[in-house]
Amino acid sequence: MKIAIPSETQPGESRVAASPDAVKAYIKKGAKVAVQSGAGLGSNISDADYKAAGADIVKGEAVVKDADLVLTIRRPGDKLLKAMKKGVIIAGGLEPYGERKALEAFAKSGVTAFAMELMPRITRAQAMDILSSQANLAGYKAVIDAAAQFGRAFPMMMTAAGTVPAAKVFIMGVGVAGLQAIATARRLGAIVSATDVRKATEEQVKSLGAKFVYVDLAEAATAAGYARELTAEEKAKQAELVAGHVKGQDIVITTALIPGRPAPTLITREMVESMKPGSVIIDLAVERGGNCPLSKPDQIVEHKGVKIVGTVNLAGKLAGNATPLFAKNIANFLDLMIQKDGTLKIDEADECISGTMIAKGGKLVHRIYGDAK
Repeated sequence: MKIAIPSETQPGESRVAASPDAVKAYIKKGAKVAVQSGAGLGSNISDADYKAAGADIVKGEAVVKDADLVLTIRRPGDKLLKAMKKGVIIAGGLEPYGERKALEAFAKSGVTAFAMELMPRITRAQAMDILSSQANLAGYKAVIDAAAQFGRAFPMMMTAAGTVPAAKVFIMGVGVAGLQAIATARRLGAIVSATDVRKATEEQVKSLGAKFVYVDLAEAATAAGYARELTAEEKAKQAELVAGHVKGQDIVITTALIPGRPAPTLITREMVESMKPGSVIIDLAVERGGNCPLSKPDQIVEHKGVKIVGTVNLAGKLAGNATPLFAKNIANFLDLMIQKDGTLKIDEADECISGTMIAKGGKLVHRIYGDAK
């Protein structure tokens, strides 16, 4: 069995789908591993590091030639797909909620594809969950970036010349990214509050020393644990609560995403205009349309003195940490497929395998595509 690790070609993507430790693990299982030359440079991993781990270093798209399994951070482009053999297995971050025609073309190339973003939210799948491992880093980086843009200190400081007040930080969305943002802001000394439409998150927020801001709604969590889309009436209630709270905040970090749908609007133009000049908004949902209509991908927009930061792929800005975590997630997933003799077996009865399979036999096969199968 040959496993190929190509370089990522999307602008700004510094991560790579396998670390040297992952390469060693695959070779120990009997696989041959080929890594594209330069693939790890964005994560400070040299070709020599991969070679020392036992990988073959290959230039260009030839890395995927005759590969049985290709691991990627993002869905591979047409050029790389054409270099792969028919029936190749691809696993990684395949953006399953992307543009339908592009996904259909991807499936028609003949790949068997596993989108790790669709990993079921069950206990044994936690070690394979790329969304959680990467969101954890994004939540941390969001606070660090906010502090850099804020221009003032986070903690309260008492000096002979006077007292510096603590920054007020408001986190919207208490998933993995939101919880890490709360923890990081608290460690930096900020006064932190957070909101989520799921009442069950209150205990987690308070356990981190933050205030929970909540509007009473009907159960807003899906069976999978994600926040559901709110009704028009619920959105109005939430907006009223948020509008009153946001105007007194120095920093707002939004993290709200709904799988398969555009990101919900949480911070309106009017709310931005109610904030103090010098305030900062970090929009973690900008790649999916944004939680603030003023945010723009990979730009810092200044509106009425308020900075709206829309950095795409925050986890990728910490590639030195993000790559090993992503690589371990995929390696754990592949443990379900790689047999003791080094061969691959796809057991579709396994919930983690069937739950992530998006393409097989030239077609999209996951239930999220509605007419699939």
